[in-house]
Amino acid sequence: MTISTVNVNGLRAAAKKGFVEWLAATEADVVCLQETRAERAQLAPEVIAPEGWHVVLAPAAAKGRAGVALYTRARPEAVRVGFGAAEFDGAGRYVEADLGRVSVASLYLPSGEVGTERQAEKERFMAAFLPYLLRRRAEVEAQGRALVVCGDWNIAHREADLKNWRNNRKNSGFLPEERAWLSRVFDEAGYVDVVRALLPEREGPYSWWSYRGRAFDNDAGWRIDYQVATPGVAGVAKEARVERAAAHDLRWSDHAPVTVAYAW
Repeated sequence: MTISTVNVNGLRAAAKKGFVEWLAATEADVVCLQETRAERAQLAPEVIAPEGWHVVLAPAAAKGRAGVALYTRARPEAVRVGFGAAEFDGAGRYVEADLGRVSVASLYLPSGEVGTERQAEKERFMAAFLPYLLRRRAEVEAQGRALVVCGDWNIAHREADLKNWRNNRKNSGFLPEERAWLSRVFDEAGYVDVVRALLPEREGPYSWWSYRGRAFDNDAGWRIDYQVATPGVAGVAKEARVERAAAHDLRWSDHAPVTVAYAW
């Protein structure tokens, strides 16, 4: 099984810039999208019903915001939108599908901004989401199954995950308390950062670059897009890569797909 995850920064815009062509060429079995910002009726047939794919769209109740989606080659056996938190279940932040022995989720964790309600929302989301991860791991493993939570986690965990980490220590996405929370996901809940496990010594590989300045050209990015998996499936991950565009003008999002091949 090969899984890709990418924040598309608006699915309608990405479709016009190259997402459709990328989807037609990918070898992935599952594609997780975040920040789709679209309703089903707003999407062209080649986006919402591409040949060979089953599409699960979970838009936000607030139109034009957030939104997550799953594209799967196999028809999901079950789909869950949200994770049981009333504030966020209609916010287009989480969708999970059962595909045989593995469940795959698309997550868009709030981005936050220090000193604003956006940061408070992010903190509330994290507080609600960790208990779900603990509970869900226990459930899937009791069934002899696995869970992979893919998406834009909006936190760079280590200094190696952020090019300009020194200048971002007081900014949302690299705050000590955010990084400590992500450590709890790995240490307390027992999930595995699959890309970091496969590439333990590498800087990055970054998956998001600001459109401002020459961040992309200089590879001054952040690694905030993760595949976070229960240990059983993480242990059979064979290869990870970030599908970084060859040039700035060939990008169809400010994020790049993060792709992992599992011998599952």
